[in-house]
Amino acid sequence: MTNIKEKDSLYNVHSWSAQKEINPKVITKAEGIYFWDSEGNKYYDMSSQLVNLNLGHGNKNIIQAIKNQADKLPFFSPAFAIDVRSDAAEAVVKASGMKNAKVFFTNAGAESNENAIKIAKQYTGKWKIFSMYRCYHGASAGAGMLTGEPRHFANEPGPAGFIKYDGPYAYRAPHQVKFRDEDDVADFYLELLENQIKYEGPNQIAAIFLETVVGSNGILIPPKKWIQGVRALCTKYDILMVCDEVMAGWYRTGKCFAFQNFDIEPDMVTFAKGVTCGYVPLGGVIMAEKIQKYFDHNKLMCGLTYNAHPLGCAAAVATLKEYERLGIEENVAKQGAVLRSLLEEYAEKHDCVGEIRQIGLFSALEIIRDDEGTPIVEFNEDPEGIMPKIIGMLMKDGFFTYSHENMIVIAPPLTITEEELREAMKIFDKILDSVDMMIKE
Repeated sequence: MTNIKEKDSLYNVHSWSAQKEINPKVITKAEGIYFWDSEGNKYYDMSSQLVNLNLGHGNKNIIQAIKNQADKLPFFSPAFAIDVRSDAAEAVVKASGMKNAKVFFTNAGAESNENAIKIAKQYTGKWKIFSMYRCYHGASAGAGMLTGEPRHFANEPGPAGFIKYDGPYAYRAPHQVKFRDEDDVADFYLELLENQIKYEGPNQIAAIFLETVVGSNGILIPPKKWIQGVRALCTKYDILMVCDEVMAGWYRTGKCFAFQNFDIEPDMVTFAKGVTCGYVPLGGVIMAEKIQKYFDHNKLMCGLTYNAHPLGCAAAVATLKEYERLGIEENVAKQGAVLRSLLEEYAEKHDCVGEIRQIGLFSALEIIRDDEGTPIVEFNEDPEGIMPKIIGMLMKDGFFTYSHENMIVIAPPLTITEEELREAMKIFDKILDSVDMMIKE
């Protein structure tokens, strides 16, 4: 095992890291909601790795589908029609519920958003793209400029035309702003957005992007009225509404796609992650009828060597069947209610827990310093490494997840049982006791 780590240090470059400041564990086994390191330590995978292993580790039916496709036809140019491409596209479009939609397959979430940008510009003939602060859409050139948090700084200065707006986040709204209810929250942020649309010129805005439920930046769940209001603004001003469902899609929020919780239909949906549970890279852009028909006689200026890769498509077909076979929608509803009750208990019990946010098996807790809700670390500032320390404490006790700013994400595999969930959350509860002591020092 030492040789594995030595080779890793010699030859691999890890993302989002200073290479000499990390000490990655060597992983040797994974099954269900668990994985093990080279020292025999067992971990609850409470973030589904990167919120993509929705069906957990080692699903035999997905693995067998990949093997079968590798034996049959492991790769073929995207210019050709093959059975598994047709089957995957049909399954994805039907899952979306979008009538007469079509899908352009990619390899990952960032690529999905990159191509959605290009499609929006080609379809509308306009060039400005709106996206939200406190969102993440990927790290490539265009997706990185969509991103509205510190990970986009490395992309700047980037192409012109990327405009940021404030999405609903009542817990961190300006102190002078007081909300009576969720409708108040929706109205406030919709007014801000419509003002920006007017300032920037609706005739120049191609699309408004949003994570339907914001993922890594804290599981920010918008009021239904706000989502519906964005849809109305897009219709009013002839702007495309693009829902990024890379993380929130595939039953993570309880519905197959998060937008289905809000009774709206976007113009485009980007996806990846849970479509194959990460077993093979695959993403895509679902285009509503009016958009896909535009390209009947207008050339689509998007292309990828591995567009609709057969192994990815085979994995997608198998994964979508597994969601049905395993009754994932029902399990998410059941375990989501258990998770909610536990989070509410921790909010009452622990001084360090501020707001909790949960939809399905998608949740986050704000870690705070005091009764005023002061975040334990300020935005993009953690010079003492407080949040890595907390995540390290969890990891040491067998609970794997990640943090962003002052928030800890909990998003276990959608196959988790109530017993597994309660056992894992006992570890979380114990570490929150230690964090309570930390903020009192």
